[in-house]
Amino acid sequence: MSDTEYHRTLGIGKAAFDSLTEHMEDRSYDGLEYRHVPDYRRGVERGTALIAGEVVRGFPKIPRTLVLETGIPNWFDDVVVVEEKLNGYNVRFARIDGDVLAFSRSGMVCPFTTRFIDRLVDLDPLFDAHPEAMVCGEMIGPENPYTAHDYPDVDSLAFRAFDWRDRQSGDPLPVDERRARYDRFDIPQTQYFGSYDVDDAAGEVDRIVRDLEAEDREGVVMKSPDGTELLKYTTSAANQGDLAYAFSLPFDYGQAFMFRRLIREAFQTIERGESDERASERAHELGEAILLSMRDSIQTVEEGGSVGERHTVRASTETIDVLFDHLRGQGLQIEVEDDRREDGDRVVTFCKRTQATNDKIENYLEGHIVKE
Repeated sequence: MSDTEYHRTLGIGKAAFDSLTEHMEDRSYDGLEYRHVPDYRRGVERGTALIAGEVVRGFPKIPRTLVLETGIPNWFDDVVVVEEKLNGYNVRFARIDGDVLAFSRSGMVCPFTTRFIDRLVDLDPLFDAHPEAMVCGEMIGPENPYTAHDYPDVDSLAFRAFDWRDRQSGDPLPVDERRARYDRFDIPQTQYFGSYDVDDAAGEVDRIVRDLEAEDREGVVMKSPDGTELLKYTTSAANQGDLAYAFSLPFDYGQAFMFRRLIREAFQTIERGESDERASERAHELGEAILLSMRDSIQTVEEGGSVGERHTVRASTETIDVLFDHLRGQGLQIEVEDDRREDGDRVVTFCKRTQATNDKIENYLEGHIVKE
């Protein structure tokens, strides 16, 4: 497909497309050249890829409400469908030139997920029936190379679909139709909580979120029945988990990341009408998440270790090799801590070393002066 055809398919003018190309990144996967949009741009979703004459749309950014009682009726008209928001990594599958490829949030083809998905689900019957489909979902579980989180029913790595969109236009299926189709093709989906009248939704969502919070789960995504309007809300457990993670790598994550999560906690304590005692408990939990994770990282470096993002993956040797090539190709420093064979698979624990945090902690421990 020529650039002229690409801009028509994307629904933007030639001048806008020419401007967009300045922000695209060129990549290749198994000899297949493609371009993708790594950041949000007006009119084109982040993660949109142009590959083999085809357009694979990025997944839209989902807005967030900080107050359920007012945010839900301001965003939805009549009915609100509630499903679980999972803590993993976002992936979209599309069939290109006969091959099912996995696209990351930013639009790169992920070689690990592309090779691994056959272990979890068979997407070929779905794409045979619906070649234009874009299967959108979350990869979750403890043996996860990007975002590891424990789920009781997941031992290694699992896939959960949360949306179905047209690959080229990005238009979604209505929720009921989408869930019925995935059931038909035996594709596991995110948990469905129910459909609620907009006037009752805030109370129902609050109840659901409290239950998820008790199980250390992430939150919910609210949707209009036609799937076009989306809104998210996360649990306090997720906010605090994010803060603990960010402050374990304090020089690699910006203040905006931390501030946004503190703001969510502040609004949640007000909306729930928490007592001074409960608010103090929440403050104590936040303080522990922030301070203790930093303390652990400083101690690790002081004792000669290194800090970073630790992951364990289980796959074939070839799949893990291409994963490491992929990560190193993005400039990441990989330190393999354990590499073994188990039940025919290669199981590797590795650390993605975060340079800024390691270097700055070492410098400050050696007495370098902080200029503020």
